[in-house]
Amino acid sequence: MWCYIETNKPMPLVPPYISSLEPYRMARSVDEIRKLYGLKKVVKLASNENPIGASPLAVAAIANSLDHLNLYPTGGLRLREILAQQFGTKVQNVIAGNGSESILANIVRTFLADDDEVLTASGTFIGMRTVAQSRGVLYRTIPLTDKHAFDLPALAAAINERTKIVYLANPNNPTGTIFTRREFDEFYRHVPERVLIILDEAYFDYAHDNPNYPDSMHYRYDNVITLRTFSKAYGLAAVRIGYAFAHEDLIGNLLKVKLPFEPSALAEAAAIAALEDREFLHRTLELNARGMRFVTGALTDLGIDFVPSEGNFIMTLWPDEKAAENFAENLLKCGVIVRCLDSFGVPNGVRIGIGSVEDNEFLVSALDRLPESCKLALCS
Repeated sequence: MWCYIETNKPMPLVPPYISSLEPYRMARSVDEIRKLYGLKKVVKLASNENPIGASPLAVAAIANSLDHLNLYPTGGLRLREILAQQFGTKVQNVIAGNGSESILANIVRTFLADDDEVLTASGTFIGMRTVAQSRGVLYRTIPLTDKHAFDLPALAAAINERTKIVYLANPNNPTGTIFTRREFDEFYRHVPERVLIILDEAYFDYAHDNPNYPDSMHYRYDNVITLRTFSKAYGLAAVRIGYAFAHEDLIGNLLKVKLPFEPSALAEAAAIAALEDREFLHRTLELNARGMRFVTGALTDLGIDFVPSEGNFIMTLWPDEKAAENFAENLLKCGVIVRCLDSFGVPNGVRIGIGSVEDNEFLVSALDRLPESCKLALCS
């Protein structure tokens, strides 16, 4: 039983930059929506998850690791060695963690001091804002372009003496847009060496065949950190496993800060096996490409505005936040869970993931049944 002491003065146990934060709002679950609306079928297209699950090789690797649950993991050393070999670098240039978000949090803990700031776009992955503000440092944003992409010239011009980290997501979540090689090359020319560039490539696998995409592994600069994950194309979101590449001095300092036993042995085994399953990755990307064509075609036919995407999701655009919420709520009533993007900095946006063939067909049937209020919003 807690004992509360009444006092006239507040007890500042929690720093104001923590108390002002909002907890992450997860997508609503299939069971919740099924019960709420009395539905038989519900599909979740809100979290950019792999619709075909995980690689069978990864599942088998987890099963084969269950006899060793009594042993501490090795901090992802074997995975780091394999990634270093695969990408032609040294193990000292690679770090593994509990998802790329865990590594992102460790970057903030390692490299930011009280007077530093993080600079990024206003409509990007909310995890960066959370970890920066949880450190109590300034988090400054620049608006996206009119095409909903990172405005790299504006970001370069906004760098000042306090700027320590510039965060870039490519492809960007939630917009699905990318910046090109030429745009990144020009941007980099204006970034001081003292500024750390984070290139978050969580959706790298979906975009890397685009000839204009600047795969950051071709930019092995001393002040660039590449983040990648197994949560998306590899279907391992539940086990939390990600990795990063950077100069060995940066990785060496990150290793001082990260929890010594992350990632888990099960996650590491799954990731190593997933890397070997090229057929699964090919099926994932092929299914996504077909689904993207099908869903964007339907959106176009219905006159719903959207942003062309290089990821496994599409951001639809509405006249205002109320219209976006109305659209999302009506899809929920039809059994399709999508994501409103007010917390991402795009209040008039709704993100829709690309699902299986059946999921996408179910989505389009729901779009066809939109009520008149949504159709009127399209014309406003």
